[in-house]
This record gives sequence, structure tokens and C-alpha cells, in this order.
Amino acid sequence: MDLGLSGKCVLISGGSKGIGLACAEAFKAEGARLAVTSRDLANLAAAKSKLGDVLTIPADLSDAAQAAQAFAAAERALGPIDVLVNSAGAARRTPPADLSPATWRAAMDAKYFSSINLIDPAIKAMAARGRGVIVTVIGNGGKSASPVHIPGGAANAALMLATAGLAAAYASHGVRVVGVSPGLTDTERVASGMRAQAALDDVTPDEALRRAVARIPLGRIAEPAEIAAAVVFLASNKASYITGVTLTMDGAANPSVV
Repeated sequence: MDLGLSGKCVLISGGSKGIGLACAEAFKAEGARLAVTSRDLANLAAAKSKLGDVLTIPADLSDAAQAAQAFAAAERALGPIDVLVNSAGAARRTPPADLSPATWRAAMDAKYFSSINLIDPAIKAMAARGRGVIVTVIGNGGKSASPVHIPGGAANAALMLATAGLAAAYASHGVRVVGVSPGLTDTERVASGMRAQAALDDVTPDEALRRAVARIPLGRIAEPAEIAAAVVFLASNKASYITGVTLTMDGAANPSVV
């Protein structure tokens, strides 16, 4: 299927590894022009080596000024950004007894503001042009609470609300805003989460993962490329009437009608 993304300018935050890198690979396969951000210079270099002709932008997106500068740099190099994909940031998994106000604030900075700080300049620029798509990779922890992911889940829930609200506010300006919320996916972030869960349950990380997979009706965790395929579709004109929603991708681990 031709998704009509050839030549489109796409900015992907957190595009140097995991789901973000898989998204970059998928958009590049569609012929899009890419810019990717990361805080880690080594990860950016590795991503550029793998992806080839892409713009890499080092930035800590939890800092609003750096996020605005990253967006401006992408537009200077590529031209008007047609698609923004937010895949940066993840809150550290923390057992409940170890939570503190600082932990909650760090989770919001890491996940919520790392997206919002980039969405803000992007959505205003897109609205001024009368077109654009924003897709945020959120995480199903915003709908289903985990004992070791409460602050991160709260940040995810806030992003789901922001996605719905911004979609309604900017629909008349030609901008679509959608979310994708993966469940367990084969990334280092999930591996870190399994280590935290294992510590809470007093089991090995392998056993924690086995128990988690046993609760997934599809019988396995997702691959990053599977999440990326949904992101690319939602960013395309094939999804032109989809906005204001967050797509759950958890293998039916949390079946729900809402």
C-alpha cells in the first residue's frame, strides 16, 4: 500500500533506538525525509549509521528551550515538518515504597514534558500552515496501573488527555493529533521494567517476563516494528479521519471498550 509519505518531512523524537528507531526505519522505507532527536550522541551516531541520510539533532526535550530549538533546527534543514512523532522519554520504574515527590516530578519531565515541549511549537506551526499530523507513542500504563509504574502511568494518562484535547482544539486548523499506546514491547525500556518488577516480586527478570507474557492473550510481546507500522499508517492520509484517539496495542492484555 502506498501511504503517500514520500517526500514528507518527519521529525521523530527518541528516534535513535527502540520504537523511535523502528519508526524512523519505517518512514524512511516510505520515502520520507527524516530528522531524529536524542539526548545521547552515541545513540544518534549509531542511528545515523543505520539509517543513512537523516538529520540528527541532540536535545534534552524535557527542557522547553531545547525542544523549541530542535524543532526549529529540523525545519531549517528539511523545510516545514509534516509529521511529528513523539517517542522520547520514559519514566523510571519504581517500587511504591520508593516513591517520593521528586520521583513523580521526574516522571512528568521524562515522559509528559518531553512530548509536550515538542508538541507546542510543532502544533502551532502546523496550524499556521493548515496541515500536519502529530503521533505520540504513549504507553498503555496510562490506562492500566502497574505497581512499579505509577508515576509513569500518570504521565501517560496525561498525554492521552492532551492528545484528545489538542485534537479537538486544532482539528479546524487541519492538524490531526493521535496516540499509540503499546503494551510490552521488545525494548530496553521494557527490560528495565522487568528488572524493577522482578525486584518487587522477588523473582528473576526472566520469570517476571514469563509471568507478564502469560497474561497476554496473543502469547508474546510486541516487536518495535509492529508499533512503527501503526504509527506510519496513522501519520498517512489513509488515516485522514482519525484524530483525538489513542490506539491501544497490548495484544489484548487489557481488553476494554473504552
